[in-house]
Amino acid sequence: MHILLVNNSSIPVYGYGGTERVIWDLGKTLVQLGHRVSYLVPEGSSCDFAQVLPIKPDEPWDAQIPADVDITHFQFNPRSEPSRPYLVTEHGNARKPKPLPLNTVFLSRNHAARYGSTEFVYNGLDWSAYGPVDFDRPRSHYHFLGKAAWGVKNVAGAIKVAKLAGVDLDVLGGDRVNFKRGFRWTLSRKIHFFGMVGGQQKNELLNASRGLIFPVRWHEPFGLAVIESLYFGCPVFSTPYGALPELVPAECGSLSASASELAEAVRAHKADPRACHAHVQQHFSAEAMARGYLRYYERVLAGEVLHREHPVIQGTARDLPWTR
Repeated sequence: MHILLVNNSSIPVYGYGGTERVIWDLGKTLVQLGHRVSYLVPEGSSCDFAQVLPIKPDEPWDAQIPADVDITHFQFNPRSEPSRPYLVTEHGNARKPKPLPLNTVFLSRNHAARYGSTEFVYNGLDWSAYGPVDFDRPRSHYHFLGKAAWGVKNVAGAIKVAKLAGVDLDVLGGDRVNFKRGFRWTLSRKIHFFGMVGGQQKNELLNASRGLIFPVRWHEPFGLAVIESLYFGCPVFSTPYGALPELVPAECGSLSASASELAEAVRAHKADPRACHAHVQQHFSAEAMARGYLRYYERVLAGEVLHREHPVIQGTARDLPWTR
């Protein structure tokens, strides 16, 4: 099967770009499974295992899809549907209830349900690229991982939980002084800011952490920060929104919309780091993701339309309850 993966941002991205990392691992794994992959992405991208074609935003999709492609897999809403077989993955939460293409899939059961759908594939990552986990290394602090300037990620809540629990917190993805979300100046010496991190630096910081404090205030469509942290043996202390209950079983962390309850869970946590690591390897690997998408490719190529009506987001995904 020849699969064309279409994204509107460049590959490869070794920093914090989540979608780019996912589609890189998806393409690589599909090739390992015996399929041919091409990327249609912005000019300047490169890849050593697949053909890379420059995307032309002003041209119709049918004019950009090579004749020998069996199915085109968009990583965003293409607006106009191609005449040939296609699949769309919705990676985010729409701000407005605009209809999505009929052949759209989502990132988790909760994500799909909020669009009136049951069609989803969990994200997965190539864990071999993350290196080994040092389970015997002393770990004295916790971490937050996400774009801290984005209010729904609730870095202020993570700091509150850490302070209530009396633990040190590494903030990966934010700075001590923040003007973007209104003036915020964090003085505590127990809160350490690293800015936007990626690659080996991020892996080393996660490999030294006791757990992820992640009290998001929106319905997380999936949560790459969650599975990356679990890979390194870090239990997750988060709000119970979006996909989080699907990613974090009881033995791998605690979910609550209360800062005091999460702080108590941090103080009392006895999660087995090896169980966290095994959980993501079993359920959220790049191979599991690729095989999930292959099942959808086969359904579409057999003539099936995934939805009778265009999926539309239902309700709000943002500013969910949080008790300080």
